[in-house]
Amino acid sequence: MIWIIALFSIAIAYADFLCIRRIVDCRSRKFKVIISILWVIDLMPLIFSVICFLLTSDNPTWLGIVSGWINFIYMIAVIAHAPLSIAIATTSRKWIWCMGGVVMGIAIWIFFYSMIKTRTDYQIKRVVIESSNLPKEFDGYRIVQISDLHIGTMLDAEKEIEEIAEICNSLQPDMIAFTGDMVNIRYSEVNKPIFRVLQKFEYRDMLYSVLGNHDIGTYIKDSISLTPEANTERLIEVQNRLGWIVLDNKTDYIKRGNDSIAITGISFPKAMHKKQHSSDIIEIGLEEIYATVPKDIFNITLSHIPKLWDNILATYPADLTLAGHVHAMQMAVKIGNWRLSPSRLLYKRWSGLYDQNGYYLYINDGIGYAMYPMRVGARPEITLLELKSRK
Repeated sequence: MIWIIALFSIAIAYADFLCIRRIVDCRSRKFKVIISILWVIDLMPLIFSVICFLLTSDNPTWLGIVSGWINFIYMIAVIAHAPLSIAIATTSRKWIWCMGGVVMGIAIWIFFYSMIKTRTDYQIKRVVIESSNLPKEFDGYRIVQISDLHIGTMLDAEKEIEEIAEICNSLQPDMIAFTGDMVNIRYSEVNKPIFRVLQKFEYRDMLYSVLGNHDIGTYIKDSISLTPEANTERLIEVQNRLGWIVLDNKTDYIKRGNDSIAITGISFPKAMHKKQHSSDIIEIGLEEIYATVPKDIFNITLSHIPKLWDNILATYPADLTLAGHVHAMQMAVKIGNWRLSPSRLLYKRWSGLYDQNGYYLYINDGIGYAMYPMRVGARPEITLLELKSRK
């Protein structure tokens, strides 16, 4: 991701140079002042990253929030003005300059709207999953899936989570599945007020949770004062005190009369840390996780990262896999039946329902936000999945 930002920033810095050179004498002091200011703005995220790397010994919660706002300003000030700079740099036609200015204005409006409105404009997606393997006792079983809270970067976490809990409760779920990334950096983001609102989720059977890449302490820089292992252990303790069951590479069972279904949880594999946002598929051994799970039982697998679906089906016939992680990169535009997102460039499967010979994967777009405090079109999602027994 940082390489994409770096290349884009350098390209825009060059376009700004050509743009200002066209309208201001490049030998003048005015030119040097303007281009210096623009280059600082163009390279803002890179400069900030270098300063943080050199001066900070850890990744505190406040730094994640500041970084998000730096990226937001970058998108407003740099990405938005790119069309105007390119227009001026490449042509002397004033009407094209005007078009570039119009596009810049629209981009600025979209980014502000995405931060103020779309960021907390929760959508409920309703999905029906039909399976001949589902026991009749579970026909009509209701699962609410939520994912990727990223509590540490929420602007008003207490208020936002309370609203999310109210929406989930209104759907009257039999089970809630949380597919990872409760926190952004460390377990302490779940303070007492946040803990109280997290207790407001209601369900008939259980709330199951798995650990995401942000939950296992991989972004903790000062691993002496808090090791990733200690962070993971304490986050699991927090969720256990909430009454949630954390399926840390484990399986639990839900019974209805004489029938039952299996819920398996796969924690984010540390071996995938460097490849978590790439299209590469890493072979991860899952045999031990499914070793004691009967193959003829209806199975729901919770996996934070959707790239594991191929590994899962190669190991065990999981009827339904629920995942998150991608967020649709918090940018998505729907055109007719097509939904476009930068995620398509990195992931084979990035959002919604996928069917492979009667085995299903559902990728939830998540609720919170990382990198920047906005969602461009990719509204935060709460999914209601209804199981149906196919005769």
